[in-house]
Amino acid sequence: MVTTTVLIVDDHAAFRQAVRLMLEADGFDVVAEAATGGEAIELVRRLEPDVVLLDVQLPDLDGFAVADRIAVTMRAGAIVLISSRDAETYGDRVSRSPARGFLDKSALSGEAVTRVVA
Repeated sequence: MVTTTVLIVDDHAAFRQAVRLMLEADGFDVVAEAATGGEAIELVRRLEPDVVLLDVQLPDLDGFAVADRIAVTMRAGAIVLISSRDAETYGDRVSRSPARGFLDKSALSGEAVTRVVA
């Protein structure tokens, strides 16, 4: 069995920790967490995770800009945008982004991540 590696990008430490525990319980390997877009870009280059869970609202760059930047460096990984807001809030920016999909934070689970990246 191959374990899926994940990078969690969100500016709220408590949220990152909760997602880490949930995903690890579901068999994912959370290899790192980032609080900013800049950190995420560096960690993707260094760690090459299979999945990047990427919050749309970050303090330095928005998730769409981060997705654009990391999409060119990710080899076979998938970007999944996450937000506490509905995807419709962002208009067509979600569909135009290089992200594989979008998940509302309230619907986030290991199963949901697997469905999006499959």
